[in-house]
Amino acid sequence: MLELTETFKALGDPTRLRILRLVGEARLNVSEVVSLVGVAQSSVSHHLTKLKALELIREERQGGFTYYSLMVDEKAPLWPLIRLAKDAPDEHGDLARLTELLQRREDALTLNEKLLEPGQSWRLWASALASLLPPLDVVDFGCGTGVLTVELARWARHVTAIDHNPAALDKARAEAGRLGLRNITFLEADLKALPLESGAQDLVVLSQSLHHVNACERVLSEGARLLRPGGRMVVLELMPHDEQWVRSRLGHQHLGFEPAALQNAMRAAGLETPTLVAAPRDAASPFKAFLLTGTRPLAPALLPPAPLRPSSLAPRAP
Repeated sequence: MLELTETFKALGDPTRLRILRLVGEARLNVSEVVSLVGVAQSSVSHHLTKLKALELIREERQGGFTYYSLMVDEKAPLWPLIRLAKDAPDEHGDLARLTELLQRREDALTLNEKLLEPGQSWRLWASALASLLPPLDVVDFGCGTGVLTVELARWARHVTAIDHNPAALDKARAEAGRLGLRNITFLEADLKALPLESGAQDLVVLSQSLHHVNACERVLSEGARLLRPGGRMVVLELMPHDEQWVRSRLGHQHLGFEPAALQNAMRAAGLETPTLVAAPRDAASPFKAFLLTGTRPLAPALLPPAPLRPSSLAPRAP
């Protein structure tokens, strides 16, 4: 009875309830919680310590960071109380800020701004290397808010940026306009069936797009269809992980992929020699990314297509 009394007393603090709801939605570190609830770090640390002592949240260390997540599951006696906290009106806009924070996490995997050495950024090296490329026609599958699109447009002849989310496309258009980039066509469409000419593109980029769709094989086949002979497809994706919150907060359909499964799917789409580059894990992130590249053959294959086999890219059950 005393333990239950202490729990109810602890949850009587509105800020503590806000923190509990946030870490129930996603694994967060102290700095992230501070940015979301807008109170001093010392206060946030005090609240987290209290919630941990009551065994309502768990603490996990990764790299130089400590992350917190909800420890109470749906079978626990306290779950109805936790459910009430999670379903309460978001009067402070915490969940909207959380969605933005998680989106920035995902974007950081696409375009890492960390300095290689003082004065040498990823953008600088990327721009230098891109200047060596011939002008290319590029398609950005699942462009989102255009983080990668605008970088591609700096050196490409033309970029077709595709997404099914009109709000994301509006943000991408605004960013392109702000930068004065006029070689981008924005298209709201289904990645599985695009109103684009076959064999007219030099490069198709899928940067963390596949984990948002169910029919990955169809999306890869559609991308391969757009490529000219000798054209390339580049796929950036996540290794398998157990971060379940990405389903509800970011709309992920897959918790990452085995690289070999995507390589097989790219071959089935008609691409040759899909090669793998695995990125080192960022100590501050629970995710690890990898890169695959494949090439459309210069001449049609003479062999008959392989028989269809059950997909290995079906979304994993939660």
